[in-house]
Amino acid sequence: MVQKRKLSVNLAYVQQQQQEEEGSENPSTPSILTPSKAKYFRRQFSEQNFAIQKKTMVQKRKLSVNLDYVQQQQQQEEEGSENPPTPSILTPSKAKYFRRQFSEQNFDEEITINRIDDEEKEQIKKPLLLLIDGIEKLPYKIADINLAELGRKALSMAEAEMPGVMRLRKIYAPKKPLKGVRLAGCLHVTAQTGVMIETFRALGAEVQWSSCNPLSTQDHIAAALVKAGVPIYAWKGETEEEKLWCIDQTIYFADGQPLNAILDDGCNLVRVIHEKYLHLTSVIHGSSEETTAGITKLRKLFKANKLKIPIINVNECVTKSKFDNNYGCGESLIDGIKRATDVMIGGKVVVIVGYGHVGKGCAKSLSGHGARVIITEIDPICALQAAMDGYEVMTMAEACKIGQIFVSATGSTGLIRGEHIMEMRDMAILCNIGSGQTEIDVVWLKANAIKIENIKPQVDIYHLSNGRAIILPADGRVVNLSCAHGNPSFVMSNSFSNQILAQIELFTKKGQYAIGIHTLPKILDEEVAMAHLDYLGVKLDKLTPTQSAYVDLEPSGPFKPDYYRY
Repeated sequence: MVQKRKLSVNLAYVQQQQQEEEGSENPSTPSILTPSKAKYFRRQFSEQNFAIQKKTMVQKRKLSVNLDYVQQQQQQEEEGSENPPTPSILTPSKAKYFRRQFSEQNFDEEITINRIDDEEKEQIKKPLLLLIDGIEKLPYKIADINLAELGRKALSMAEAEMPGVMRLRKIYAPKKPLKGVRLAGCLHVTAQTGVMIETFRALGAEVQWSSCNPLSTQDHIAAALVKAGVPIYAWKGETEEEKLWCIDQTIYFADGQPLNAILDDGCNLVRVIHEKYLHLTSVIHGSSEETTAGITKLRKLFKANKLKIPIINVNECVTKSKFDNNYGCGESLIDGIKRATDVMIGGKVVVIVGYGHVGKGCAKSLSGHGARVIITEIDPICALQAAMDGYEVMTMAEACKIGQIFVSATGSTGLIRGEHIMEMRDMAILCNIGSGQTEIDVVWLKANAIKIENIKPQVDIYHLSNGRAIILPADGRVVNLSCAHGNPSFVMSNSFSNQILAQIELFTKKGQYAIGIHTLPKILDEEVAMAHLDYLGVKLDKLTPTQSAYVDLEPSGPFKPDYYRY
């Protein structure tokens, strides 16, 4: 029983890093993939990309190896270089097992391993990785590097719809305000995130990235970023263990230096730093957080006196919460539900758990598609808003009996529980657009279902003991990013413009932000909004001198106090 596996390694990435280092003041030493590292690339491929063949004592593996780079490194070592390269490389003794097959059209070289005896197999299996602080460091790990061209096209399309981010790139790139930043990000690897990552690099930062969600990575985007030289550790369909491994890979850079800045979603990376790498908090000048759920966790850390770095709360920027959460989630929720289930929205009874910014946007979008919307809430102000907006408001104990589609939208936990699920109508759909995997009690579902039927990728039907069934998209994770492509590029340009400004604030004002949770100045929030108006053809009036004196405002802003709620 022998397996033939296709593994993708980006030689262009290695070469590009070499070219960058030749002109760099602080050259770093990239790590490359050796045959031993192949064992870490266990991926599930489609039938087109993965075939199992029965052949006695024969293994054929396709690996890409940059032998020119290896030879160059060996030559440097033999000449007694003062700074020998740190990554482990393919040695001549192992190179003899490889017969190189070149193709002028195919950049990735193919190596075939034939008839390896047991001793040689064990030798090749031994890890020869860059070891830093106990972490075996890979240059990147993604699903398929061959998707890079497709990903580059998607990035170009996203750039055209992200005027705010592109404006910041144009303004700040010549100044390189982030030169010296080693930024580790943990946020969904989407086209919009890719545009932000490349903007950070244009502003001078070194960047490494993992995903905050095992199901949200767009593999073609990950491939395009790796091809451009960004170490990405993410693929669609990770296990929870693999997700944590990917986060660990972003802690140290290829030159052995640790991260000094964080961009986080859901407090995933900050939590890992505080639990496993607390000694690194002294070199981290801050983190910016994207989500409500992340801020909730950070506030608990701060309240317990365990938070060790400054945080900028991007989630509470007006141009994030009032746009990304509201307009963006409203559109992407519909996209995710329809891609997952092909269900008709019109006429359905939809129960939305939570009437915050996300819940408001989802309710408006669903009602616009003809759904009959019910809201459940714990907050009397939000409940009153929902009632005044024309929605029914009731408890989950009541709503669970009549809803056909359920949407959790809070960033909390235990919202849709077993006692609710057992009361639901047959073939009710449970969706999460809040955070994580705990808003719906997926653990209870898996423990109590008498049968779990997979319909298609990321869509399962849970058959219950009462004879009814429940449809669960995305295994209870966020449906808009797992079953669709997330929020539209334009609205993410708002959010990610705030992220870029937050990282500039934290780095250029090191030491000025105390340990705690901060918001961006109002003037920067207004700058983000202004950056998107031309794209929409919007023009503004200006305060006259008389008006300016009367309302005691500068004509250039800020136009509202920090406490104003819009």
